[in-house]
Amino acid sequence: MSEHLTKTGARNVFYGGSAFFFAIFVALTAHSHYYMRTTSTDESTLTDAVARGKHVWEQNACINCHTLLGEGAYFAPELGNVWTRMGGDEDVESTRETFKAWMAAQPSGIEGRRQMPQFHLTDQQLNDLSEFLRWASKIKTQNWPPNDAG
Repeated sequence: MSEHLTKTGARNVFYGGSAFFFAIFVALTAHSHYYMRTTSTDESTLTDAVARGKHVWEQNACINCHTLLGEGAYFAPELGNVWTRMGGDEDVESTRETFKAWMAAQPSGIEGRRQMPQFHLTDQQLNDLSEFLRWASKIKTQNWPPNDAG
């Protein structure tokens, strides 16, 4: 028995290992897609208002400062749970009005604090954005963010 790895043996180890880890990668990818489609998000709650709210989110590049479920810039607070922090579904209209009032009060002008710009969103855009953030707050995130403050 040879104590050295031959070229044929090295080739077989390489191809065998590559095939094994590629199969593991495919299986984990399939599992992730299955999990996302069946567990984390309820597609039946996607409404036109949620889609329009996501469009407002993208048009105003909110992700350039905020994070949503951990994705985005870490300059401003996480918004995946902002709906819950503002009151949640206990009183939807009150929470929506709180959100709209907070957006209208920007920039706050507090000395030494980062300032959010005023985007001059219409009432419809604010309602749609609040619906998008409400929808995002219901995604099962496996306890992300780790604290309520975002």
